[in-house]
Amino acid sequence: MVERIAGTILDAMPRLSEIIRTERVVFVFGFPPCTDVAVSGARWFEEKRKADPHFQVRAALVAEQCRMVGMASGAPWGFENPVSVFSGIFGKPNYTFHPHEFTGYCADDNYTKKTCLWTGGGFVMPSPHREEGLDAPDNRIHMAPPGEERANFRSATPRGFAMAVFHANKPRENLSLAAA
Repeated sequence: MVERIAGTILDAMPRLSEIIRTERVVFVFGFPPCTDVAVSGARWFEEKRKADPHFQVRAALVAEQCRMVGMASGAPWGFENPVSVFSGIFGKPNYTFHPHEFTGYCADDNYTKKTCLWTGGGFVMPSPHREEGLDAPDNRIHMAPPGEERANFRSATPRGFAMAVFHANKPRENLSLAAA
């Protein structure tokens, strides 16, 4: 079962505490908003800072909440972001990847976008699995035209990578079921 809990860690703590105490948490992953921390948007940081001096603190708090829940649960955990100011906050990422490295799971992910992962709790980084015979990866993320859906398009988690992470981190007792 996947359960998504909206709100701050304080809003979610009653339910999170119940889950951690009574259920088996097998994986925790966070997707902090990148619009306020990605270096690709650095030219707008000063303007954003004038409107809200804490705009980057708020984004980092999402990542920190993920880390805290992961540590409290004992499950493998991680959070992702493109190249961002998070390296200055959380240190060097544990891993980086480009979506095209996992086209063996989803050929549609044949594009570049360096993404950083901060992980813990026994997180296993999957090995790249590229589909043979594909053209060179494209640059669609960086060339996305302005529009209402641009941010959603650019921030979507690559399906191939998500599948690879699932297979690398699924609970051991389910491995025999997956092979059947």
